[in-house]
Amino acid sequence: MNTEIETNKKTKFNLKNYLKKKLTFWNIVTILLFIALGIVLVYPFSALISRSFIAKGGEGFTLDYYKDFFTLPYYYESLKNSLSVSLAATFFATIIGIPMAYAWSRFNIRGKKVLNIMVVLSLMSPPFIGAYSWVLLLGRNGFLTKLFAKIGIILPTIYGWSGIVLVFTLKFFPYIFLYVSAALKSMDASLEESAENLGVSGIKKLMTVTFPLILPTISAGALMVFMTSLADFGTPMLIGEGYKVLPVLVYNEFMSEIGGNAAMASALSVIIVFISVSILVIQNVIVSRKNYMMSSLRPVEVKELKPWPRRLATFGCFLVAGVAMAQQVVVLVTSFIKTSGPIFVKGFSLNSYKLVWNRLSRNITNTFLYATIAIVIIVVLGLLISYISVRRRNKVTGLLDILVMFPYVIPGAVLGITLLVAFNKPPIMISGTFMIMILAYVIRKLPYTVRSSTAILHQIDPSVEEASINLGVSPMKTFFKVTAVMMAPGVFSGAILSWVTTINELSSSIILYTGKTSTISVAIYTEVIRASFGTAAALASILTVATTISLLIFYRVSGGEEISL
Repeated sequence: MNTEIETNKKTKFNLKNYLKKKLTFWNIVTILLFIALGIVLVYPFSALISRSFIAKGGEGFTLDYYKDFFTLPYYYESLKNSLSVSLAATFFATIIGIPMAYAWSRFNIRGKKVLNIMVVLSLMSPPFIGAYSWVLLLGRNGFLTKLFAKIGIILPTIYGWSGIVLVFTLKFFPYIFLYVSAALKSMDASLEESAENLGVSGIKKLMTVTFPLILPTISAGALMVFMTSLADFGTPMLIGEGYKVLPVLVYNEFMSEIGGNAAMASALSVIIVFISVSILVIQNVIVSRKNYMMSSLRPVEVKELKPWPRRLATFGCFLVAGVAMAQQVVVLVTSFIKTSGPIFVKGFSLNSYKLVWNRLSRNITNTFLYATIAIVIIVVLGLLISYISVRRRNKVTGLLDILVMFPYVIPGAVLGITLLVAFNKPPIMISGTFMIMILAYVIRKLPYTVRSSTAILHQIDPSVEEASINLGVSPMKTFFKVTAVMMAPGVFSGAILSWVTTINELSSSIILYTGKTSTISVAIYTEVIRASFGTAAALASILTVATTISLLIFYRVSGGEEISL
């Protein structure tokens, strides 16, 4: 009997030790993160996919929505249109971005930091503001349209396929520029010097040595352009004029005035996600076949150009950046022009800003409040997830990393529909509230912060943390008092960039907002639709100023380093 009691005590004691050993701080954090991602990511997308197979009336399984997509021209033509504009924009962005990045990184052109700021500014504003700006310039009553018409020149229309591709190209070529310029700066000089010693130089050296070495980076930039173009909603909605693409079709199906077809919108969303994931997989396969390891022990020296070639290279780079940044200049100028209803009249005034403050101040407050809350959550989660992915890497944490990065390939409109489908009924009913807006922002921007935090953590020697733990400090305290502090400057810089993209977010906001939770981006879109161009310009200017201030803070925090991706 005594032996049996002692055995039971021993069993209890062992179980207690086992639980104590397994339920460490980081294991608990990992479990909680999986639960959270299961609720806000896995469950919503499962609900979206299942919704696309449910027949009308909510009874039975059906493939009718997918059948309709692949048999009805109204639907499958939108897929062709989406792929057409995305591929064209990717091609032209690459053609512009690579030479510009090469000139910026390899030659002694003037004003490199200013050029970097101009490129980043043109990237950080929403694409639909670019579309709106080009309508003001090249629309039917645009400034340039009327100016050239006076001398007998009829400019091509800004509406339809050509206009969408133009806006996407000028908007997204900075992805190529930033990716490629960073890769070129990190190359080792000995690689190209070896090629020159073997008699390979000039264009042949670029095509056979330099560009193949940075092919993974070029493909990553091209993928960003393609995915962002494929996911964009605002630009084709404003200037498409009948040229329907998938995100617009998803929006129209979901928000239809005759009740909407959430099941068809869900099917379309699943198709977009499938295409995005497929493109990502194809890119990874291509890169894995031609992936080179290189170190930057001796960076390539900047080549000193002669005066005239230097002037031409500088002029060419600033011309491209200036045209891309024209959208902000146009918006800023027009925000001060007097308006009479939807028409701009002669003279300048602050009336547009007065109207914005009186009518749309809530939108401004909502934008900065939601973005601030979202960024705080993103930074905390980004720190925790990056630490688990790097310092405690295994198959389980690898799955966590995949789940976190999944929203990277999800268009904003699709994410918005996903959250509405999942959270518009008990037990979690947050549709129509500010919480669902913040949740969308966190899910959308978290992958970028996790990646930047991971990159910083790789540069921190684990022995620093080990020394702290050996001195008796718990792993939890070590993380918050040592590791997180060392990561803070880099994480903060990344958070500023995430903040910029959050305040400019339209695609998910346009699906999720209500009258009380509307943001600046939504207000700009609705004001343009109502032909209230003055107030739209004023709101867009507020976003531009906020973006500029945020980027200046980034440069200050990062010690004046150029932004790279």
